Formats: sequence, C-alpha cells, structure tokens
Amino acid sequence: MTSHDNLRPALFADRDGTIIAEVEYLSDPDGVFLIPGAAGALRAFADAGYAIVIVTNQSGIARGFYTEDDYQRVNARVLKLLADEGVAVDGVYHCPHHPSVNGLCDCRKPGTGMYLQAAGDLGLDVRRSIFVGDRRRDTDPALALGGRGILVRTGHGRGEVAGPEIGVAEDLADVAAQILPLDTPDRRK
Repeated sequence: MTSHDNLRPALFADRDGTIIAEVEYLSDPDGVFLIPGAAGALRAFADAGYAIVIVTNQSGIARGFYTEDDYQRVNARVLKLLADEGVAVDGVYHCPHHPSVNGLCDCRKPGTGMYLQAAGDLGLDVRRSIFVGDRRRDTDPALALGGRGILVRTGHGRGEVAGPEIGVAEDLADVAAQILPLDTPDRRK
C-alpha cells in the first residue's frame, strides 16, 4: 500500500485561457501563444516539487470542428513553447467528448476522470494538489477531490464567479505568488 506522504502534489492546469491565450476551437498550432508569466509560474511549481499536469476539455473533436490529429499538433506546439521556457510537463490529459454528441462521460470537466487517471499514472496526491483554470469547471474538481481550486481571471475567468470555496488569482503567475514560498528560485529573480 502506498502512503499519501510518498505521493507528489500536482498543479492541474487548464490549457486554453489559463496557459495559452483563449482561441475558440483552436486547431492550428500557429494560433498558440503562451499567456505572459504562465511558463515562469509552471516552472516555479515544478521547482517546488509539484507535477505539472495539463487537463483540458476538447469538445471541438466530438463536434467535428477539428480532429484528434489537429488537437495533437496544437498540444505538441504548447509543449514545445513550454519546453523552450524550461518547463517539463509531466502529463497532458484531454476529454474529446461533448454530452450532446457522446452522452455523459466521467472525463469531461468538472468530472474527475482525467484527474484520477493522472493521479494513478503519475503517483499524485490530489488532496495536496492545486486545480487552476479560467472556468469553474476547471476548479470544481478540487471540491470533489479535496484539493485547492483557484480561478484565474485570464481567458473566460473575468466572467466567472468563483464562490467562497474557490480562490481567485489574476493569472498563473499570481497563483504561484499566492501558493509558493518566497524563496523558490523563480521568485528570487
């Protein structure tokens, strides 16, 4: 039996509107742009011992707006831009479904399927993890799994209501400033 003390916490981050600029139904890698400060924040969380996991709903696949191959090309571009900034992503999980096309699934956020899969695959403690995104569906899994949810005001976040149990930050850099100790390498710069 594995002790939770031996499991790493994760920063579970939504992709569109949180790490990269929001583009509706993004299918072209040339449309990928990192939100300023996002890479530095992810790097700071990794330096502090968090696994970096991207968790994203991609209903455009189910709706026929783009293909799984298109998604994979965009994902490769995101990972390349992050790697160029010194960020190693531990895992990427996506839900290609939409209830109107595929019916209900356990992976579509706010469902917990992708988070639980990542926890099993990567040896993560969801109770010590941070769940960040620009929509409540990105942060609400924290309530179900016992982690900490933080709504960022990038992407769709300005129009979302956080609620008393969800934290609020301007962007991923602000999340890092709120969570991480002041002496992490990224904060000393």
